[in-house]
Amino acid sequence: MKIETSIMAANIAAYAEQARSLEALGYDAVVAPEAGHDPFLPLMTVAEHTQTIKFGTAVAIAFPRSPMVTAQLAWDLQRFSGGRFMLGLGTQVKGHNERRYSTPWPSPPGPRLRDYLVTLKAIFKTFQTNERPSHEGPHYRFTLMSPFFNPGANDAGHLPIYISAVNPYNCRLVGELCDGIRMHPFNTAKYTKEVIVPAIEEGAKKAGRDISEIDLVGGNFIITGANEEEVERAKGPIRQQLSFYASTRVYHPVLEIHGWEETGQELFRLSMEGKWPE
Repeated sequence: MKIETSIMAANIAAYAEQARSLEALGYDAVVAPEAGHDPFLPLMTVAEHTQTIKFGTAVAIAFPRSPMVTAQLAWDLQRFSGGRFMLGLGTQVKGHNERRYSTPWPSPPGPRLRDYLVTLKAIFKTFQTNERPSHEGPHYRFTLMSPFFNPGANDAGHLPIYISAVNPYNCRLVGELCDGIRMHPFNTAKYTKEVIVPAIEEGAKKAGRDISEIDLVGGNFIITGANEEEVERAKGPIRQQLSFYASTRVYHPVLEIHGWEETGQELFRLSMEGKWPE
């Protein structure tokens, strides 16, 4: 087992110092989310100011970026860091794609994500081997790469791709096409055992792989404190986060496996009415 943590800072200049401290503490990896900042840019400072710790996006939102844009960013970070970069991708949800990123939302999104991953791998192959591109997918094309635009072979080793996944389709994609899964913190051991792992195994079998080749990255909500009072105080923000995710219908399958469908429906109703304090 390896241990990683996320870095979030109001000023991206703070990422380097945080990463140095975490490296000194012995963490195996640090990741940057796509929240208030682009997740790739701060990682350049992490790469420059650390020596051994791995780092990655957890996660970058895929659809607002073309596969080529993502591939170039990932390729350069992998090369500059000497092979320490991990590319983490996710789809986000319909509302954020359409209303925050002005990006059309495919319905369902899974097949588009699959084509995105296949396209990324085709681009990486052309970067590495100079092979003529010929990908014609249902959502993306990659058929042109002039020498001037090819960054060239990367001697830093394999560039791992992870995706966030909740539903069985995306979990099957993990097994078929990815190096690992970044499980959502709104998750349970029961859902992981009964839904996520079997779907990954199914995808891996399709690709002739074994699930032992695939990293399972968890990230549940953790409450800590020096005493009972601090622990109780820390429960409030976590309770709010759990309620937020439970109000989002895309995460309702996690509730359903426990028989908590009515709770999810009630929280969704309250969110639609703007009753967040409740």
